[in-house]
Amino acid sequence: MEQRVEFKSSGETIQAVLRRPEGLEGDVPLVIMAGGWCYTKEIVMPHYSKFFEEIGCATLAFDYRNFGESTGSPRQHVDPWEQIEDYRNAISFARTLPDIDHDKTGIWGISYSGGHVLIVSALDNRPAFAISTIPVIDGKQTMRRTHGEARFGALNALIAGDRERRFSGQQGEMMPMSPEISPHNELTTWPFPHVREAFMMIKANEAPLHEHVNTIHSTELLLSYRAIPYAKEIYDTPVLMTLAHGDNITSADLEVDAFNNIPNPRKELVSVRGVDHMSIYRDVAHLGVVARVQQAWLKRFLGSQ
Repeated sequence: MEQRVEFKSSGETIQAVLRRPEGLEGDVPLVIMAGGWCYTKEIVMPHYSKFFEEIGCATLAFDYRNFGESTGSPRQHVDPWEQIEDYRNAISFARTLPDIDHDKTGIWGISYSGGHVLIVSALDNRPAFAISTIPVIDGKQTMRRTHGEARFGALNALIAGDRERRFSGQQGEMMPMSPEISPHNELTTWPFPHVREAFMMIKANEAPLHEHVNTIHSTELLLSYRAIPYAKEIYDTPVLMTLAHGDNITSADLEVDAFNNIPNPRKELVSVRGVDHMSIYRDVAHLGVVARVQQAWLKRFLGSQ
């Protein structure tokens, strides 16, 4: 059963979809879900929701402010701390919902939001669990590695120009999320043509409100993003981290480093072979392999409570 709902976050109206498993009575566990860079709630999350519904969990997937059906401006502006605040307000909203087990309400994230759920887990003791999927851990290291030395210099020059433009009172500019043909032809945040190909396929079939651009300011904020200091402060929340083995977009070694820094012994890392960062977007079968891992872990976790 699917229900459209909304809640407030810092004055903005956040649009969300609440899905409940069919045929169950009484309070059920809840998985709160939001996406990564330039996501809307229709991107991959409905597929993961089905796996959680199979084990009797409800899901709440939402659009961050500035994206999709939610209010907020500038549009397509990715501020990780605003998004983390949206997660925390989603938790507050979830605690007002009837027929939800508030002691078994957790958070799920993928890519950028895979890092967000680690940060939320360090700052907020309300999530019963956190599921982190191919997380962004260190924005600057990720950008240096993915762009290479020369292009990273050009990216920093673009960001500096935009900062000076905003300082002078002008509006900041936009840049593509990823390139159409080659990273050597245009400067983008994520310099991989296959990222654009996957997101355009999803936009055409499932997520028409996705826009493949972001503010340049968003990319500047990404450079200051660090999840590891917060991973070191996850003392209580059980964590599952699922990786694409050898991930070269969000960097598997950074992800493993973050996992190893979580002091809570109730944690599990699964590095899934046979998939890669983008195949779990464009190939539903690959998505299903990761989702089955998360489904099995969550079923075991909930059964142990």
